[in-house]
Amino acid sequence: MAKYKIAALVGMCGSGKSVVCDMFVKKGWNRIYFGGVTMDVLKERGLEKNEQNERAIREELRRIHGPAAFAKLLLPKISAAAQNGNTILDGLYSWSEYKCLKEHFGDDITIIAIVADRSVRYERLTTREIRPLTNAEAESRDYAEIENLEKGGPISIADKFIFNNGSVEVLTEQVEAFMKEF
Repeated sequence: MAKYKIAALVGMCGSGKSVVCDMFVKKGWNRIYFGGVTMDVLKERGLEKNEQNERAIREELRRIHGPAAFAKLLLPKISAAAQNGNTILDGLYSWSEYKCLKEHFGDDITIIAIVADRSVRYERLTTREIRPLTNAEAESRDYAEIENLEKGGPISIADKFIFNNGSVEVLTEQVEAFMKEF
């Protein structure tokens, strides 16, 4: 059982998960970045950070450790963090990961979906500073994440939805209102 709150952010690439996560961190929450597992493997292997390599590593880890790979690999870290403070999980992907975390944490975990129109997400992805994607790359990533990584399930069953088609200021207001209720 978690001593503190645990929230997991879900959403498609470019929806604003990292921006929302940063807001939680500024409020003193611990951050656990699911994508960090992929980045660590890329670094260990000396591979360039790009969409093709990242996708290959994500899919390889799931082949080796099963569809709940990232949750399983991070479970000890999440449990430890939740004993020391409120914890935000950045980038929960798959239905299997969702079920693994729900099985372990039960009602102690809240799933928050960050949702934005596809056209808004793709525009953000083409202009972001870190790992920008073309529209074709973004669409390919969407398809791969939905078809290969079960990404739609956790989004559709989320406990709370935050709609992020507007400005950072509007998003900040929504997140702060949610945090007051949470």
